Amino acid sequence: MLGIKYLNEAHLKGFERYKYSCVDTSILSVHVMHPFWNWLVQFCPRWIAPNLLTFSGFMLTVITFFLIGYFDFGFTVATITPNPIPGWVWIVAAISIFVAYTLDGIDGKQARRTGTSGPLGELFDHGLDSYSTLLIPVYVFSLFGRFDLPPIRMHFVMLNAYLNFYLSHVEKYITGVMFLPWGYDFLMWGVSLTLGATGIFGPEIWQNTIFGIKPCIIFEITLYVSPMITSHPIIIHNIYKSYRDKTGNMRPFKEAVRPMIPLISLFVVSTIWGLYSRNSIVNLEPRMFIILSGTVFSNINCRVIVAQMTDTRADLWNGLLNLLTAATAVCIFPYTAVGLPELWIEYERNILYALVLVVTIAHLHYGQGVVREMCSHFRIRCFKITTPATAAAVATTNGGPTNDEMVEIAL
Repeated sequence: MLGIKYLNEAHLKGFERYKYSCVDTSILSVHVMHPFWNWLVQFCPRWIAPNLLTFSGFMLTVITFFLIGYFDFGFTVATITPNPIPGWVWIVAAISIFVAYTLDGIDGKQARRTGTSGPLGELFDHGLDSYSTLLIPVYVFSLFGRFDLPPIRMHFVMLNAYLNFYLSHVEKYITGVMFLPWGYDFLMWGVSLTLGATGIFGPEIWQNTIFGIKPCIIFEITLYVSPMITSHPIIIHNIYKSYRDKTGNMRPFKEAVRPMIPLISLFVVSTIWGLYSRNSIVNLEPRMFIILSGTVFSNINCRVIVAQMTDTRADLWNGLLNLLTAATAVCIFPYTAVGLPELWIEYERNILYALVLVVTIAHLHYGQGVVREMCSHFRIRCFKITTPATAAAVATTNGGPTNDEMVEIAL
């Protein structure tokens, strides 16, 4: 589409050589979820493509995002009595999240049992997960509302979520191994149970205090502190160990930190806009502001996934940041200080909405473009099973690994 190609020859050759390497030590995942998924996948028809399971789970998170947003677009109804969000919405959301989590758990097992494991599946899976990092935390914001959890604090919560997800892929970019974080399984269970409890007992329960502390404060503190205990030290240790034992990609320091530049830039630019907007845009349109930062984040993350899977150099900058930076400059400029009229509130709102539209289209175009190019290169279909014999013959023709050499995609 539009003649744009996102994968070069180095990327495609890297995908041909790629083998998935994963370490999962989560007690909940290893001892509870994987046995459950191993049992459940037996009932999945073999004609269902693994990517279709992945995409179905992702669409459940998208539908839930729009469903809750329909009733509470501006995060304003949490303190209204009676709460206008019907109880069934929270029950549907809880079930949707758990089903999406389950589909995310069995897609790789379905790929293994149908002989269709490959790099496209992992890229597709992790790429959609990066977008879910935007969607899922926003559900919880409607439980507390903007009065207990102001939009600027929502913004920082989202940045924390992006960082935690991103670091796992930077870790793999450096070490060559995906160390699955413990927090993911507990987070998905926590969100599902929280939404379910809200549907049963009503959202009013989140307005009560616990030992004089609002639940939203506990929520924030938990999100900030838990990765510092369960994730970040482990990531640092794994990276250190890969250099010490020479088991990783042995990238020089400048190359190892290269993926962090676009993410840090996103954090800085979006925060400057949020803090210094002439019309307090983050309070005016919190949901759209979060969608903007989350979409740019997903694009940055997807490009890092491509780099770590193909063992190529990570991008130092992301093109979508140019648009974000330009919009930020326009919307924080002190017009009155130079004798110009103040930026009209509707102008800034329109800039935000237009930017969300453009970056979303650009990101979706990137995603479909990468998938289309990989499908063309490996001569496979994204949502249709290719028989093992055909896939092996195609892979051999392309000079890449056969299905028997591929390993299961765990996420």
